Amino acid sequence: MIEVNQGDTVLTYKEGLNPRQLEAVESLDGPLLVLAGAGSGKTKTLTTRIAHILCTNRAWPSEILAVTFTNRAAREMRQRVEEMAHLKTETLPWLGTFHSICARILRRHAELVGLTSRFTILDTDDQLRLLKQIIKAERIDEKRWPARHLGGLIDMWKNRCLLPDQLPENEREKFGGRAFGLYEQYQARLESLNATDFGDLIVLVVKLLRENADLLELYRRRFKFILVDEYQDTNTAQYLWLQLLAQSHRNICCVGDDDQSIYGWRGAEIENILRFEAHFQGAKVVRLEQNYRSTEHILAAASEVISHNHGRLGKVLWTQEKGGEKVRVMGCMNPESEARWITGEIEKLSEGRGPLPAHPFSDMAVLVRAAFQMRHIEERFLKIGVPYRVIGGPRFYERREIRDALAYFRLAHSANDDLAFERVVNTPKRGVGAKTLLTIQNKARESKCSMLAVSRHMSHENEFKGRAAVAMAEFINSVDTWSKMIAENKKPLEDIGGQVIDETGLPEMLKREKTPEAEGRLENLKELVKSLKEFSNMAGFLEHVSLVYENLEDIETSKVSLMTLHAVKGLEFPITFLPGWEEDIFPLRRAIEENRQGVEEERRLAYVGLTRARKLCHISFCATRFLYGEGGANHVSRFVDELPPDNIEIVSPSGIFNSYQGQQSSTATGRSQLPTNENSGGYMSPGFQRLSQASKRLSHSRPSARQKKFEEIYEVGERVFNIKFGYGEVIEVSDNKLLIEFEQTGSKRVIASHVQKANGTEG
Repeated sequence: MIEVNQGDTVLTYKEGLNPRQLEAVESLDGPLLVLAGAGSGKTKTLTTRIAHILCTNRAWPSEILAVTFTNRAAREMRQRVEEMAHLKTETLPWLGTFHSICARILRRHAELVGLTSRFTILDTDDQLRLLKQIIKAERIDEKRWPARHLGGLIDMWKNRCLLPDQLPENEREKFGGRAFGLYEQYQARLESLNATDFGDLIVLVVKLLRENADLLELYRRRFKFILVDEYQDTNTAQYLWLQLLAQSHRNICCVGDDDQSIYGWRGAEIENILRFEAHFQGAKVVRLEQNYRSTEHILAAASEVISHNHGRLGKVLWTQEKGGEKVRVMGCMNPESEARWITGEIEKLSEGRGPLPAHPFSDMAVLVRAAFQMRHIEERFLKIGVPYRVIGGPRFYERREIRDALAYFRLAHSANDDLAFERVVNTPKRGVGAKTLLTIQNKARESKCSMLAVSRHMSHENEFKGRAAVAMAEFINSVDTWSKMIAENKKPLEDIGGQVIDETGLPEMLKREKTPEAEGRLENLKELVKSLKEFSNMAGFLEHVSLVYENLEDIETSKVSLMTLHAVKGLEFPITFLPGWEEDIFPLRRAIEENRQGVEEERRLAYVGLTRARKLCHISFCATRFLYGEGGANHVSRFVDELPPDNIEIVSPSGIFNSYQGQQSSTATGRSQLPTNENSGGYMSPGFQRLSQASKRLSHSRPSARQKKFEEIYEVGERVFNIKFGYGEVIEVSDNKLLIEFEQTGSKRVIASHVQKANGTEG
């Protein structure tokens, strides 16, 4: 234990650090990469480093930039630093998420990118509505070229820090050759709305720093120390922002785990962490490999599986806690029997009838690769009465009634927020039909005024007819009243928000529905008003909502957690179940068809799943499953083959999965050893081995006939359809695969049986 005197207080903030953690905390000069394995005390190391900087007077609190990805992680960091350094966390103004920190910088210098400091941050729903407007105005068939796809392209470009004028030539021709022009229009429309999307928060700050040398120097001098959490999840734009800020003092510390990089599908670049030493010359690397979470067998299984990846820096987790339960592997006939087995084991473990003492339901989690796997498990939970909760479902601020109320708040706060105007102008209904709304939109575009300003003029000139005339006059008057009330801010924000919601007519609209759902939605509006109590002004609240989407806390804690493997990142449970470890599910078929990188990210996801368990981990797979519209025999996942035999235990009941040439279970409990599958170099249950061998015999007996059939049916230049990638044109035929240029996703090599001729399917 190292003690540091600060006045009369003896600080012991380094107490309990292991040697590698201590090295990471004390290495303050120059770039540092902390490779932190699962359960190795990453957050403790990062927060202790901040405390060490402060307690050794290397920097003032305002000179430390600490960024992470979630508000929950930021809150935890703040609390820990406060406890260790005996500081008030308000003195750490630059500790937060990437988006919140960049939003703060952007508001200070918004005029340099054509915005004002009161700009609105659009969420995904508003972004989609704006793109639909642009596509419609350009007379593009939205069914063939959906706005969601264009939004995905724009998000991808912004993750790579590419604004319209920076797009490579080959990128400009996407979306039917219209991508560049639509992207330009979208950015221009955002500027006219005084709005940004989430990608802009990073990209525009990079633009600010690149184009304003004095501003860049200001922030370089301000941030003497930069600390980054979950560095493996950063995208190109975030990396460029960090690199710009760290070029002078180079005191940047990035903490992450290349083996837990699982968000490539949303822009994360694993190369950022793999090439850290190349990006920051002279960098030091410290590996945190001591695990404080899982048993020896779980760690050995996870380490062996991830060792099959090529794109990694390498580390091996270990623990001082020896022994523990082995990873249990179960083969099932189908998803129904898999669900029965999982729920049966959960009941046993809750009653203490398993290998562990009794555990409450809240200590257990079922972690699936894809959401569709939940159905059978949920049905079984409901049937036998096991309490459970689905984590990752609709969030509070995404509910329809909440989004309506927030749109009213936004419009009252910023009269130029046309997207908010469009959402609420006829909610509740005021007789403003699609034709009237289109008129308002066109006049607003022609006059370059907001839709609220145009509506005010139209109302004054008596251009609204019938019921809409009175309703619109009242609506405009109400918005003006709310705007004044919000600007003056003389009453508590909770009272202001409550008055706004009451006067919108939303509560009365829900009461008239007289349904159980409406009653719950009314309660949600009341909860929204309560949430305003924590904020001093509407601007702060709206920014909070834009940047944070927190699930409401579940008061009932004793429930089994059911979620996807992506949603479980950062969580841990004493007992876990990992169902569906079959080829085409885990790894996903898409990943298998793409490239090695796709499979390696799936393997990292398997590593994440394994390391969520503290005491007991279960893996299961099915012999048959209806998948992608097809039924039949499945192959066991390659990740099961990669599990080390000394650290797993087969728990299949007697029958196809553990009887091998008439041999019965080798133990009195019905457990058997998993025989070697020589073909794969790994391990699988005997029944599944026989099933796999039978499938191979079938596939070897047919390929030439199937190949000839496919080559006769599909020709180069033919238009085809795939349920996942959409419409495309065949550009190459080889073996039983087709190389197809898809309209929305580019070229993909697809198994011929997974496509069909487009003739007659487009209607």
